Amino acid sequence: MLSDAKIRAARPGEKPIRLFDGGGLYLEVSPAGGKLWRLKYRYEKKEKRLGLGQYPAVGLKEARDRRDAARRLLAKGIDPSAQRKAQAAAQAAEADSFETVARGWFIQYLDTLDQGHKRKVVQRFDRHIFPYLGERPVADIKAPEVLELVRRIEPRALETAHRALQGIGQVIRYAIATGRADADPTPALRGALRPMVRKHMAAPTDPKAVGDLLRAVEGYEGGVVVGAALRLLPLVFTRVGELRTARWEQIDFDVSEWRYTASKTKTEHLVPLSRQAVAILKELHPLTGHLAGGFVFPGGRTSLRPMSNMAINAAYRRLGIDTRTELTGHGWRATARTLLHERLGFAPDVIEHQLAHRVPGALGRAYNRTKFLNERKAMMQTWADYLDSLREQCAG
Repeated sequence: MLSDAKIRAARPGEKPIRLFDGGGLYLEVSPAGGKLWRLKYRYEKKEKRLGLGQYPAVGLKEARDRRDAARRLLAKGIDPSAQRKAQAAAQAAEADSFETVARGWFIQYLDTLDQGHKRKVVQRFDRHIFPYLGERPVADIKAPEVLELVRRIEPRALETAHRALQGIGQVIRYAIATGRADADPTPALRGALRPMVRKHMAAPTDPKAVGDLLRAVEGYEGGVVVGAALRLLPLVFTRVGELRTARWEQIDFDVSEWRYTASKTKTEHLVPLSRQAVAILKELHPLTGHLAGGFVFPGGRTSLRPMSNMAINAAYRRLGIDTRTELTGHGWRATARTLLHERLGFAPDVIEHQLAHRVPGALGRAYNRTKFLNERKAMMQTWADYLDSLREQCAG
C-alpha cells in the first residue's frame, strides 16, 4: 500500500517506475519526474489501462476514489475507458449544441442592446427555439428542420416566426465565425413564410391634427414627470426609449445640447435643444435633478430606474388619444420628418441626421453627430416655434 510519504519520496529513474497501491491502482513515475495515477484492469479478457490524473493535483485518497468508481463500472459490465470516451464525446457535442452556441451569441451580441430588447430575444429562444433545436449539434441543423420549426409558430404568431428564423440564422452565422459550423441553411428559406404586413406607428402629418394633439397634451393632469416627457417628446422627436432613459449628466444647459448614444445605431448622438425644450428641462430639474439614478424621467416607484416604456402611450390613452390610429410616442419621428421637409423646407439629409439615421454618402453609409450642426440647431428652434404656432392656432 502506498502512503503520501512514499509518494513524495519517489525519485525518477532511467525508465518509468511503477508504485502499486492495490486493486490495480499504481503511480507511474516518469524519467522526467512526472507522477501519473493509472488503473490496470481486465475487460472482456483484455488487459487495459486508464489514466486517473496527475499527482499532486490528484492525491492518494482521490486516486483511490477514482479507482473504486471505475471498478463499480466494471462490476456492471461497463468499460471505464469507453465510458470516459462517451462522456467526452457528449461534452463535446454539448459544447457545439445550438443552445450552447446561442448562449455565447447572447453574450457577444445581446449585451449591446437595451435590456427590454434583450429579454424579448432570450424569451423567444427559450419558448420557441430551444425546445426543438437546443440539443442539436449546430453544424448538423438543416433547412427542413428549421422550416418545420418556424411553420409551427407561423399560424399563431407570424412576426415571431419571422424573428425566430432571423435569430436562428444569426446564431448559425456566429457558429460559422467561431469554427463550429460550415453553412447557414436559413437563406434557402427566404420566402418560405407568409410575408409580414408592416404596421406603421400612428403619426399625424396634418398640421391641424398636430395642433389638436399638442393642445391635448398641454392639458395633461397626471404626474409632473410624465407630463414633462409628453411636452418634450414632440420637440426632440427621439426614440421613446432614449427619452425615458435620458440622464441629467447628458444635458448641457450652457450650450443647450443633449448628448447620448443612439439605441439603434450605437453611435453618439447630439440633440440641439430649443428654448422651449430647455424651459421644460429647467422646470423639471429641481424635481428630479438631485435623485439617485440620475434619470431625467425616473420611474414612479424608484428613482433608480427610468420611467416605464409604457408611460407615454398610457398617458395618451388617458387623454383620449387612440394610440392605434392617432398617435404613439414613436410617431413623432414620422411627424417631424414629414412636416420639417414638406412644410418647413428643410433638407432630408439634415432631418435624417437629426433622427440619428445613417445617411448614404460618398463614402458609404455613415453618421456624424456634428454634421449639419448649425443647420440642425436652426431647424430644431424653427420646429419648436412651428409647434407653438400650431398649438396656438388650435387654441384660437
